Amino acid sequence: MKQNSTVKEQSLNPQPSARATPQPAVAEQLDERVLAALHAASEKKALEPVLLDLREIASFTDYFVIVSGANERQVQAISDEVYDSLKKAGHAAARVEGYKTAEWILLDYGDFVVHVFEQKARKFYDLERLWRESKRVELPAEFSTDSGSLRRES
Repeated sequence: MKQNSTVKEQSLNPQPSARATPQPAVAEQLDERVLAALHAASEKKALEPVLLDLREIASFTDYFVIVSGANERQVQAISDEVYDSLKKAGHAAARVEGYKTAEWILLDYGDFVVHVFEQKARKFYDLERLWRESKRVELPAEFSTDSGSLRRES
């Protein structure tokens, strides 16, 4: 318990050297399950995908996959696709939370956790700020989206 409180204290009161912008990790080194989750989310047009590497600052998981959906139905569709794709590959989620309300669905795979947010909830909970001491993994261009990705350009 002492070690967890030390990690928490360091997270809440980071030293000046810890505030330096971490170097982004490379997506090619990632576990195939994490990449499969990102691919599944992108199949359902997930918005603003972010991958946080928590290995140096957390003991409960290695990565957070964070994505958004424009509305509750899309949030559920994204989480369904991630869940089904990984289950077909032989990787069942340890637990799923928040599916009925679809404001924030959490899929826990042990080594990584997938967070699927409705856009307003993502801004409110702001996990990227909360876990700002983590390394942000630079994702390949195939996963990048912008806020205008749902509009069709003629």
